[in-house]
Amino acid sequence: MTGTDVSPERAGEIGRVCERVTRWAAGRADVVGLLLVGSCARGEARMDSDVDLVLLTTHPARYADGSALGAGLGLGEPVRTRSWGPITEWRYADGSGLEIELGVGSPAWAATDPVDAGTRRVVSGGARALYDPEGILAALIGQCGGVRRGD
Repeated sequence: MTGTDVSPERAGEIGRVCERVTRWAAGRADVVGLLLVGSCARGEARMDSDVDLVLLTTHPARYADGSALGAGLGLGEPVRTRSWGPITEWRYADGSGLEIELGVGSPAWAATDPVDAGTRRVVSGGARALYDPEGILAALIGQCGGVRRGD
C-alpha cells in the first residue's frame, strides 16, 4: 500500500485507517463501496501523502454531518469540506498529522455507461477497492484501465 518514502510507522497508520473504515463500511447496509484512490492506492505514498477514500452509499444525506462521521470513524478533526459535484469531501487531520480525505456520494458516481470524466480522472490516478460487495468498483476500475486493481 505504501512506497519506500514513508516510514514503517506511517505505513502502519495508513493501513489501520483503511482497515477501520473498511470494517465500518462492511457493517452498513447502505454502503455499496469503499475505494482507496491516489498515491496510497498506487503504492507510492510519501510521508506527506494523505489517505484518499471514496465512500458510495445509497443514502448520502445520512452522512451530511461530516464532523460526526469523522468522529465516529476516529479520523481526527475536520479541516475542510468541499463539494465535487456528486461527491462531498471532508478532510480530517489526526494527532500525528496524517490527513484523511473522505468523499461521500451515491453509487451513480461509479456508473460505467459512460464513465464520468471526473470519476475517470480520480480512478485513473490509482484506485483500489477496499469494500465492493456488488462488484461496482471492480467494473469501474476495469473501465478506466491502467489502474491498480488491488494486491
